[in-house]
Amino acid sequence: MSAPTGKPGRRPTIKEVAAAAGVSTAAVSQAFNDKGRLAETTRRRILDTAVELGWSPSASAAALRSARTRTLALVVRRPTDVLGADPHFSELITGIEGELAPRGYGLLLHLVAGAQEENALYKRLVAEGRVDGAVLTDARADDPRPALLARLGLPAVLLGPPDRSASVPRVGLRHQGAAVEEVVRHLVGLGHRRIAYVAGPADLQHTRLRGGVFETALKEAGLRPYAVLHTDFTEVSAVAATRALLDTADRATAIVYANDSMAMCGVGAARRAGLRIPEDLSVVGHDNLPLGRWLHPRLTTVDQQVQRVGAAAARLLLARCGEDVEETVLEDRPRLVVRESTGPAPA
Repeated sequence: MSAPTGKPGRRPTIKEVAAAAGVSTAAVSQAFNDKGRLAETTRRRILDTAVELGWSPSASAAALRSARTRTLALVVRRPTDVLGADPHFSELITGIEGELAPRGYGLLLHLVAGAQEENALYKRLVAEGRVDGAVLTDARADDPRPALLARLGLPAVLLGPPDRSASVPRVGLRHQGAAVEEVVRHLVGLGHRRIAYVAGPADLQHTRLRGGVFETALKEAGLRPYAVLHTDFTEVSAVAATRALLDTADRATAIVYANDSMAMCGVGAARRAGLRIPEDLSVVGHDNLPLGRWLHPRLTTVDQQVQRVGAAAARLLLARCGEDVEETVLEDRPRLVVRESTGPAPA
């Protein structure tokens, strides 16, 4: 299929979509309005052509539908094994569903492998008229998704620290860095001097924020980070990072993890190496997932109030979709929850 010629940046027309797909303009309209008796292969070819050319029936495809879909999308850029092993998303979805279900809305969950696949998915969802809005996860540096969804006319909210300058509303607890400072003060107060950080992907905004605060807080205490290691949030990468931090003569005496799931993997890896928690190694997580309260010893962590954030994101998105819903303002800040996985530094 060859794209129609024209001026760069010019919006393609329905005639060009029809020509590229080898059908009539009436067939294009039928494909988008789900009317007529089009063969499924023909309908799919038309929709794929429209996505490739960047065409939708209007700036907002949803405006042409006779009724809302009453469905919101949650697109997560993670491998399936990571999502299944990380209770963070179960907590997030619980918060979102708690607001959607009573209002007769459904949640469409999609897992994607990368940025290109994610962007193509949003175009397809709009082209097919399948959702009324989207919850975006994992804010990234130079994130192209807000601009893309604005062009598509799809209401969206982004999970992350509030930012009034952002083009898409953000939902999250304020003062994210304050909790990291509190973690560092807690560990330094216990006598730890070799403190490491096992972070997530380097391009995530919260990774950069927390990592920067971590290093600054240690500097203010007269210390330097023992190490900062980046992972892809998988169990394998968490275990590998932990082993790397412990497989030295002057090993780390405390490790801070970007989430509770990796922290629990770290506890297991340390124990297999013959270390005791917290006598030989202190461990701190991030999320305050319920499972951490049942770990032995119980996990010291940062409470992110994941369910509340999910609920607040759902309410804001419903309001953006035209529902009469009062938005939730999250004034709380993350807080350190001290339990038994942290203790005095070993002599």
